[in-house]
Amino acid sequence: MSDINSCLTKADLVESVHSSLNIDKIKAAEIIEDLIELVKTSLAEEHKVMISGFGVFEVKSKHARPGRNPQTGGKITLAPRHVVRFKPSQLLRKVLNDAVAEQEPEA
Repeated sequence: MSDINSCLTKADLVESVHSSLNIDKIKAAEIIEDLIELVKTSLAEEHKVMISGFGVFEVKSKHARPGRNPQTGGKITLAPRHVVRFKPSQLLRKVLNDAVAEQEPEA
């Protein structure tokens, strides 16, 4: 994984696929690009994307609502919009919680 704020990047995914499947990097990059494009297209069509053992991505609609301009303090209306929501699977939650438990010092 890249050291930039310990963030997993697309290049890291390409490298992992390249190493795991023993294929050239160009083909690995194509696989990752195709996967990302498939997820984006499915979400744009408002389909859920469920990855077993990982979680579900889904599009939720937000209605127009009142807000405040942070610079002027004036009232504004925030436009309706779509947001992507991620709900982790029980397996992912367990893995994350086990990792946190291992990092906590015992009292």
